[in-house]
Amino acid sequence: VQLQASGGGLVKAGGSLRLSCAASGGARTNYNMGWFRQAPGKERALVAAISRGGGTTYYTESVEGRFTISRDNAENTVYLQMNSLKPEDTAVYYCAATRWYSDYTRTGDYVYWGQGAQVTVSS
Repeated sequence: VQLQASGGGLVKAGGSLRLSCAASGGARTNYNMGWFRQAPGKERALVAAISRGGGTTYYTESVEGRFTISRDNAENTVYLQMNSLKPEDTAVYYCAATRWYSDYTRTGDYVYWGQGAQVTVSS
């Protein structure tokens, strides 16, 4: 499975961005999907995840109510809509895939990773 992330950029605090992750090379509904981020000097951390059918989602507390993860299985694409962005959201964002029977809240269960997309939020 190959994952290609896009949509990063520079935005002012309070603004919005939408990240996209296009998947290829695998059956569209065999994978749960997640978005991670890594800020300078920090470990990569799970931000949001979505089940293979899109019926269940997970958000880390710091983005709850501001970020929305969604997927379009017909288009093999996962999205992360980010609203009310804060400077502390600045990081490189990565999309990743874990097999449908895995725990999508566990970083170690993710088996495929895309390249990062830089998100910078200015104050």
